[in-house]
Amino acid sequence: MSPENAGEHFGFLAAFLGVDAPASSALTREQLGWEPKYPGLIADLDEGHYFRTPSA
Repeated sequence: MSPENAGEHFGFLAAFLGVDAPASSALTREQLGWEPKYPGLIADLDEGHYFRTPSA
């Protein structure tokens, strides 16, 4: 969907959805000594177990 059409499609939510809001776990890791145990989002999605496979 183009940014021009987002306002019409999402209404008042378009302003929130269009904001660039990068996130990082660096502060949590530093302050709490936390380290993730599992793969990141993209690596986890690449594994494919969230998606159905076609039936044979």
